Amino acid sequence: MMDLNSVVLGIDLGGTKILSAAVDRQGKVICRDLTATPVASGPPGVIATINESARRAIRHNPNDIKAVGLAVAGLVESANGIVHTSPNLPGWNDVSITLELASTFGKPVFTINDAHAAAIGELKYGAGRGCRHFIFITLSTGIGGGLVLDGNIYEGFSGFGGEIGHMVVDDDGPECGCGNRGCWEILASGKALEREARRRIASGEPTSILSYCRPEPGGEPGRAQIDCLNAKTIHTAAIGGDILALELIKHHAYYVGVGLANIVNIFNPERVIIGGGLSNMGDLLLKPAIEEAARRAFKQSFKAVRFMTAELGADAGVIGAAALAWKNLM
Repeated sequence: MMDLNSVVLGIDLGGTKILSAAVDRQGKVICRDLTATPVASGPPGVIATINESARRAIRHNPNDIKAVGLAVAGLVESANGIVHTSPNLPGWNDVSITLELASTFGKPVFTINDAHAAAIGELKYGAGRGCRHFIFITLSTGIGGGLVLDGNIYEGFSGFGGEIGHMVVDDDGPECGCGNRGCWEILASGKALEREARRRIASGEPTSILSYCRPEPGGEPGRAQIDCLNAKTIHTAAIGGDILALELIKHHAYYVGVGLANIVNIFNPERVIIGGGLSNMGDLLLKPAIEEAARRAFKQSFKAVRFMTAELGADAGVIGAAALAWKNLM
């Protein structure tokens, strides 16, 4: 039997942030560390930052860590822990991150796609409890998906299944980070919302959005105000009644809804669980998106599905990665 005080280390590596946490067997986060992802430094710099973040997260439990669960944004071959590519992590091509971390921590490391990890977290501890058929969607810097089919996470033959962010919704759309054109991610992610906001502000449209832009603590000094624009500032401006911000979110909801309709039609799920930073916009974004999905999806499938927001919030990926580690230890 393991010590009741034992924990595993969960790590969620995304395109903008790294979240590390010591997590117990009940899915409780004991200690955490959040830091920015230094994407420009490539795999070596990012892995060094992961190590630093992880050590801060386990500073109170260094001797009780039994394993490491790692969630990564991108195409992850979980069987051997290789990150083959990631649209939001430039330069990540066939990186054996599992071996790197196992060498550092001297513990078994289990690696999985970040959206798959979040789906596992919601299945075990969140909005997916008691549900055997649901689709988890993370609307964030990019768009990821976790498919829970008949009670189990579906990874596909090579571990790359569930890449719903890269289904094409506009074959004449802009080029996506994956190299294709018109993917759901390039049209409905947080980056897409920010890109459209910058375009319209640069064209001279009146707005108060920039007045809400503030450099992040510890961020690069001297950044232009428009470079500090993000989905959160757009949301804040929309709450304040800014016309452009409201129009941007309404336009964005259209593309979110198109993707949701495809998911409902393909999978006929019992639930669609929506997480990621954009889900914090609540009904402002999700209500018109779901209405658009209703116009496009099969009526019978749409009537059967329940749309829910994720219960674990920003912790879904790190808790799911930890749950994966616990499962492999049992």
